[in-house]
Amino acid sequence: MQKNIFPSAFMDLNSYLGAIENFLQKSTYGTQPAELYEPIRYIMNLGGKRLRPVLVLLGYEIFDENWQRVVPASVAVEVFHNFTLMHDDIMDKAPLRRNHATVHTKWNENIAILSGDVMLVKAYEILLQGVEDRFLRSALQKFSRCATWVCEGQQWDMNFETRNNVSITEYLEMIRLKTAVLLGFALELGAMLAGANEVEQEKIRLIGENMGMGFQLKDDLLDVYGNPEKFGKQVGGDIIANKKTYLLIEALQNAQNEIKTELLNWLSVKEFNPQEKVQAVTAIYNQLGMREKTETIIQNYFQKAFDSLAEIQATENAKEKLRNFMTWLIERES
Repeated sequence: MQKNIFPSAFMDLNSYLGAIENFLQKSTYGTQPAELYEPIRYIMNLGGKRLRPVLVLLGYEIFDENWQRVVPASVAVEVFHNFTLMHDDIMDKAPLRRNHATVHTKWNENIAILSGDVMLVKAYEILLQGVEDRFLRSALQKFSRCATWVCEGQQWDMNFETRNNVSITEYLEMIRLKTAVLLGFALELGAMLAGANEVEQEKIRLIGENMGMGFQLKDDLLDVYGNPEKFGKQVGGDIIANKKTYLLIEALQNAQNEIKTELLNWLSVKEFNPQEKVQAVTAIYNQLGMREKTETIIQNYFQKAFDSLAEIQATENAKEKLRNFMTWLIERES
């Protein structure tokens, strides 16, 4: 069972988690062949922060207090998200997910691909069951649009691996597609199912996107500066893989002379001690003030979300829950 991840002051958010986990524990995906369905149960039981389904419930409660009605729809978004993680881990050759072996490591890549495919189908199936008929067409259209954007973002991310001239603008658009749009859709879906009009849905979607941008940039920061015991993934993994992140792109643009030479050298070497590389590149980031620059842009995106939330016509109690959620995202260590 998922433990409460929000501070005790945010017990309403933990109530969301309890309802989400209760639904997940009752969910069945299939039984045979076992190799197809066991990886799905495995990744769904690894827990995680359940940010996206929580956002569906938050988006709903801003306009209607009976959020329990849309728990199934919120879980559809979580199943889709975990499908993307399963496939992303294969492409990234990631050994760990939430402090456990990734699916392709525990089984193999072919099983992870096929199990992920089934998860995508199941996400649509759960959404079909969890959305009222009057909202279904719009929900499916927006879900499909969002899913396509996520795939576009992943492809750009892979394209960047072989490019040496990725700009900050390109990177920010990539993470908008790969990460932020799903957080935006989660809030939008909740608002839609609560009967919000198209203008309100668009406003809350953009709140989610700005929140998602800050969230992913915080992930970039934690990959370098996070506590390994709390982060849940390999700290320094982006550095080891030469992954284009905000920190690396900004460092390449700002580094000069010996510092730039050293950074480019670490990016070019094929054989190296991973720990040594992580320490060396982190030291370069420290010299260039990358931690502070990244924290500033994170705060800017979250402030946009806070400012937009203030303009939403809803009860202060409902909006306060979303503010608490965003505050927790800013301060998180994992």
